[in-house]
Amino acid sequence: MPSPALITAGLALRDTLRPLRFSPPITHVYNPLEYAWAPQEQYLQRYGSSRKKVVLLGMNPGPWGMTQTGVPFGEINAVRDWMGIQAPVQRPPVENKKRPIVGFATTQSEVSGRRLWGLFSQKFGTAEAFFKDHFVANYCPLVFMEESGKNFTPDKLPVKELAAVEAACDEHLRAVVAALQPDWLIGVGGFAEAQALKQMKHFPHLKTGRILHPSPASPAANRDWAGVATKQLTALGVW
Repeated sequence: MPSPALITAGLALRDTLRPLRFSPPITHVYNPLEYAWAPQEQYLQRYGSSRKKVVLLGMNPGPWGMTQTGVPFGEINAVRDWMGIQAPVQRPPVENKKRPIVGFATTQSEVSGRRLWGLFSQKFGTAEAFFKDHFVANYCPLVFMEESGKNFTPDKLPVKELAAVEAACDEHLRAVVAALQPDWLIGVGGFAEAQALKQMKHFPHLKTGRILHPSPASPAANRDWAGVATKQLTALGVW
């Protein structure tokens, strides 16, 4: 049963990342594995308890997704209504007033998550049917932001700071792959694909690939993202 291994790995990642500090313009760092562990644990227990054929890997939490609900790409309706997950969410110790944590009371929709989970719900119907062979994880659980509330993506971190994050996140990703034993590790976007490719030296039989990131910041994603992602997964032989 992989879920205990995933829970152990998640807690270890949380503890390893806790002492890290980051330089300006980053002023606030949220870690949903700290304050939103309850729904994250539900997610792992409910949907990470068996071997998977495909693991899809995101970069890090979006402001109205995992940042609020503790679930990767965790758009509120998908998590609460489709997955059936709801649990108390606390507050980060140092909160940016422009990026408050309201948990499952959020009325905002995470576009990336709405697109991602919307495709899966359309294709598979129920969450149980999707998670039978699939799982979704984030490479990095940390949310970086500037004083203004502007998002700061991990790929833009200074080399030394990124190296410390990657050391912890690579170890966690290896634990996820070892527990779920997928055939495929699919990066959602280029950064995540690069992290997936690094795992091939540890898991020689692992196949990797990439789909377009569903972020509305990407012009290509705003033109039938679901259709593009479906074609990419079909071309790879995943679907």
